[in-house]
Amino acid sequence: MTAIADPVMPKSLSVSGLTLLTFPVALVLVACSETSLLAPMADTGVTPVIAPPVKTLVPTVHIAPARGWAAGEKPAAASGLRVDVFAGGLDHPRWLFVLPNGDVLVAETNGPAKETTGLRAWVMGLVMKSAGARVPSSDRISLLRDADGDGVVEQRTVFLQGLHSPFGMALVGDTLYVAHADSLWQYRYVDGANEIREPGRKVLDLPAGRNHHWTKNVVAAPDGKRLYITVGSNSNVAEHGMQEEQGRAAIWVFDAATGVARIFASGLRNPNGLDFEPATGTLWTVVNERDELGSDLVPDYLTSVRDGGFYGWPYSYFGRHVDDRAQPSRPDLVAKAIVPDYSLGAHVAPLGLTFVQPKPAASGGEGSVRQTTETSDLPPHYSGGAFIGEHGSWNRRPLNGYKVVFVAFKHGQPVGLPTDVLTGFVDADGQARGRPVGVALDRRGALLVADDVGNVVWRVRAAGPQQP
Repeated sequence: MTAIADPVMPKSLSVSGLTLLTFPVALVLVACSETSLLAPMADTGVTPVIAPPVKTLVPTVHIAPARGWAAGEKPAAASGLRVDVFAGGLDHPRWLFVLPNGDVLVAETNGPAKETTGLRAWVMGLVMKSAGARVPSSDRISLLRDADGDGVVEQRTVFLQGLHSPFGMALVGDTLYVAHADSLWQYRYVDGANEIREPGRKVLDLPAGRNHHWTKNVVAAPDGKRLYITVGSNSNVAEHGMQEEQGRAAIWVFDAATGVARIFASGLRNPNGLDFEPATGTLWTVVNERDELGSDLVPDYLTSVRDGGFYGWPYSYFGRHVDDRAQPSRPDLVAKAIVPDYSLGAHVAPLGLTFVQPKPAASGGEGSVRQTTETSDLPPHYSGGAFIGEHGSWNRRPLNGYKVVFVAFKHGQPVGLPTDVLTGFVDADGQARGRPVGVALDRRGALLVADDVGNVVWRVRAAGPQQP
């Protein structure tokens, strides 16, 4: 830890590009020397290295301040791929959903006002604002239409508005489900419609308040009978008490016919992306793990989700590694904590998750909810694996995440190490030109990426003259 010895304190202090005024704030966010000690990629994959915890007086604060993309700039695509603007000029696009007719819904959204007080909360608010995470929420879902299939949106309409921090979307038949920050709603969908004017109906209240993790994602089971909903924790490591965590750090399952909901899996600090692995039909998720244990802890992860499974939070991480900050301790829960299937690395902040369908599937009938696609717009080696949008770190030196990666799967399980798909979101000066969030496959099988700092949806496809 680097301390300031001079008794005459400066009036401002710059931390990773963020200028903070007043002496108390400067004292709290004094620059830290703590940094990652692991070799690159050592904490990723099926058998990651789990580093020892590093506890400091104040947490490491290292962010990429948001600046956006200059004209003509775009991310760097991996070999064999190219990236283009699908739609620009959006307002904090966070999440994507592709309708069966090829229209794309994008949630232009941000979190509700934070229900926290005190110096620490105020400081973290400034940090997140610098990272582009505190812009006002437009509270709407827009429709993007590429009618001629050339990979560029020609028509954009406001599809739903007046929502409450909307995020996840799922379509079952003619019912569109939208997860708000505090509830699940349903709306009547008409194929090809440019907007929904009819009022929706709330079908389920979801845990809310304080809004430490506000994003609620929803995905429908392949038969359309059940919906799975993510609910993140209300804290880093239950520092406000477990009474505020009731029903949180969990994935819920909702029976569409009866309206009955229950916790499907728990101990998941902040799950976001949800999708079904195509070979086995198993539900998988990506999870943001806890902070303030050092630059090498705790690895965020990709994992299959077991009914009734407990994944450790807040009492342990990556299985039975005990976090003694969570008090009182629960050795009974630690003993049954499930080790995640795959580590993505510490502090990468995975949000988006989508699997590539290996080939078109036969129609599932009237209840079918998954629009399968040929992978003609992506090289064949991506078939069957998972794309993940990594929003990027704030509690790590050096920066981690700020890219889209791919994880290969074989026989329903992840293999190898994650490979880069889109990079270049952070410039040479350490500023964020963009931050990837939701990912989805369009009707032709190209990858769409929501960029909430760049205010763009990117489209990634195979490079080559055969493409438009």
